[in-house]
Amino acid sequence: MKEPIRVAFFPDSFLEVNGVAMTSNKLVGYAKENGYPFLCIHAGEETETRTDGSVRYLSLKRSPIAFPMDEGLKYDPLFQRHVNRVLRELMEFKPDVFHITGLNDVSIVGAYLAWKLKIPMVGSWHTNLHEYAARRLTKIFRFLPKNFLDSMTGFAERKIMDGAVLYYKMPKILLAPNQELIDILHNGTKREARLMIRGVDTAAYSPAKRTVSDNIFRFGFVGRLRAEKNVRLLAELEKALLQKGKTNFKFLIVGEGNEREYLEKNMTKAEFTGFLEGEQLYTAYANMDVFVFPSETDAFGNVIQESNAAGMPCLVTDKGGPKFIVRHGETGFVCKNFDEFVNYSLELMENPAKLAGLKKKSREFALTRSWNAVFESVYQAYRDAYESRQSQTKLEQKTSDN
Repeated sequence: MKEPIRVAFFPDSFLEVNGVAMTSNKLVGYAKENGYPFLCIHAGEETETRTDGSVRYLSLKRSPIAFPMDEGLKYDPLFQRHVNRVLRELMEFKPDVFHITGLNDVSIVGAYLAWKLKIPMVGSWHTNLHEYAARRLTKIFRFLPKNFLDSMTGFAERKIMDGAVLYYKMPKILLAPNQELIDILHNGTKREARLMIRGVDTAAYSPAKRTVSDNIFRFGFVGRLRAEKNVRLLAELEKALLQKGKTNFKFLIVGEGNEREYLEKNMTKAEFTGFLEGEQLYTAYANMDVFVFPSETDAFGNVIQESNAAGMPCLVTDKGGPKFIVRHGETGFVCKNFDEFVNYSLELMENPAKLAGLKKKSREFALTRSWNAVFESVYQAYRDAYESRQSQTKLEQKTSDN
């Protein structure tokens, strides 16, 4: 294409505080910076439009019956009422390709209109909804016998994943944050699936922003305090370290969620900041020494790279996307069980030289992760999806003429 490709973007999270919203905003910023025509359709407080450079925004208000799915994120069963409003905006913008990001009200409208208008789609996978649902069901029904509970949550997880795979059969090209998900999506949809990692702002997240020098060893966590993040492990880790005779440490926990009450009741050496953003967040990261991320459900884990950029090694589980980011023994450790979380924590507390080495390598690794490189590959997917549809249309016309 000689002209820049015109993209209609339907992010399932945009104004909220989470990794999907952050990545979505970075993508919109990339389009604006390069002068690419871009239409961003998202949920907001009011239904309104605005233009900023080459980017056009359409914010759509959810109805009063929208129900919460996460911190600040909702699902509106009546969101389809906006279809005609969105269609008018699309007819004026004339997109070449649609980009949907998940199975939510906004992206469902995008997928429907892409099908109706016969415009090719790119779909990116950001959230392991099937695993999130299973963890939350486990928490809600934990009073049930374990065998029955495991069977019930396993069934729910499989069915939600089946539904998600069916949904992702619609896009021409799929983008996923790790090889595990690439394989699952490709095998389930028979569509081409490509890697879409995440970048990190190494100027904002930097060890230069550290403000503490009290010799207290700080374990850090940043994220939603919810069951799917497995955050109760933080309380268990504190207990284990105290039993080992360690006292000169604390946990710095950034985020909100319904597990905060449990953590506050069961931890004695933790500071809870709630949500932070901007310079407060960057400083919090820089003041940590080791990042502990016990989630088993994250598809990627932006916080891992943010931690690395702040010069901090990470301890993660061997399940989910973060294990693909951490270089075991260089930028942190991939823990196979709880005992390894304890042992690696002790090792880094007791070996300052080793900790310093991991901090240095963590920062060096983060410096290789550029947002521009990430979004260049996304735009290549847009162009490939568009050209594939053009070729298909020409073939259909030729067949029809014959």
